[in-house]
Amino acid sequence: MNKSSRPLLLCLTLAAIPWADAALAGPAESLPADRLVERLHRAAPSLDRNVLSLAAHAMTCSIRRGESVPMQRLSVIDYSRPSTQPRLWVFDLEGARLLFEERVAHGRNTGENLATRFSNATGSYMSSLGAFVTEESYRGANGYSLRLQGLEPGFNDKARERAIVIHGAPYVSDALVRAQGRLGRSLGCPAVRTTVAQPLIDSIRGGSFLFAYYPDPAWLKQSRLLGAECGAGVAAHPAAASTGG
Repeated sequence: MNKSSRPLLLCLTLAAIPWADAALAGPAESLPADRLVERLHRAAPSLDRNVLSLAAHAMTCSIRRGESVPMQRLSVIDYSRPSTQPRLWVFDLEGARLLFEERVAHGRNTGENLATRFSNATGSYMSSLGAFVTEESYRGANGYSLRLQGLEPGFNDKARERAIVIHGAPYVSDALVRAQGRLGRSLGCPAVRTTVAQPLIDSIRGGSFLFAYYPDPAWLKQSRLLGAECGAGVAAHPAAASTGG
């Protein structure tokens, strides 16, 4: 994908968004959205600033819509990046600090090294896009894991039903990247390195906001969390991208 098809084609006016009634604690609490995005981007310069802006917009919108989303943590996945690159960032919003920058696997039917297809359907073995709220942690077949609740009808609201969770996996490793030129793939879950799974999950469990991005035209157009009705002008004109069932 060339840079012209990246989210630079999304026109955002985040300066107009006051943060929602749920206040940020600490040094970041008085920052307007665009200032906070700038501070977070300085902490994670490899994360596309416009993807970060979309994530901030979606979080603000979800709170305005009545979702109970604590604002202490923000996690962003950019599935437009190859699986061989770090594409999951976890921020502490209270201090505008980067906590984690990690590789993350996508679903086996979402693509090879590059993600191209996404789905909300049970049995699709694809990743889902959009905004999620983290729920409870548990120990299951994949070890220590974190349940996710999708906030976007038609795009990820079956996440819990599909058992789309964050968990550690041995196929998220440098050795596998060297051997096959990509990470292994999940059944749709955003899997991370086994050694980082528990501290990462513990830092975001219990109601924080997670935003999974890809320049998918249908999602960008239809997402109820990216529209102008939440207080910021968002005009999406992404390049064509493949979508799944």
